[in-house]
Amino acid sequence: MKFLRFFSVVMVLMFCAISAQAQSDYTIRPGDVLQVEVLEDPSFNRAVIVLPNGQISFPFAGTLMAGGRTIGQVQAALRGALSSNFAAAPTVFVGVRPTSDEQAGQDVLLGPAIDVYFVGEVNRPGIVQVKEGTTLLQAVAVSGGVSRFAAIKRIQLRRTGSDGVQRVTILNYKAIADGAVTNDIELRDGDVILVPERRLFE
Repeated sequence: MKFLRFFSVVMVLMFCAISAQAQSDYTIRPGDVLQVEVLEDPSFNRAVIVLPNGQISFPFAGTLMAGGRTIGQVQAALRGALSSNFAAAPTVFVGVRPTSDEQAGQDVLLGPAIDVYFVGEVNRPGIVQVKEGTTLLQAVAVSGGVSRFAAIKRIQLRRTGSDGVQRVTILNYKAIADGAVTNDIELRDGDVILVPERRLFE
């Protein structure tokens, strides 16, 4: 059992090292999905999307700038931001997820389309391209649904107005899905759907 655990750790390290080398010169862009691995505590491991303003949000690290930076720079920023949660600075690996052919095929739509960003506790974070007129429920279904850790009663819709100001609307996804609330909101191009992690006993 110990050998298998050791072997698994070695394989993860090798994979991350190879990925990091291959992507070392890549400049991160809005819409990229970053796979973050924290060796000392796998509960931190997750995929995060780079928002249109170039920022990412990560538990216990807050909001960090990723757009325009290299993989190494983002790794260093995350390591520094997470250090206070560990006895020593953690080992952080960051990689850029490639877009699969299947996902690319789903992005080909007939008629006008909009880009919606999914962040947080969703099964497939990233950009989802949907038709104009798509509602929150429909877009969540297209994105693969929410994870079992999702706080579905307080999903955030972040929308930037024509004045450049981003406004946040809290939506009760459960109530909408159950039919208790009938105003399933219609999404717009550039909307960000942030699904937070469920609190203890929530």
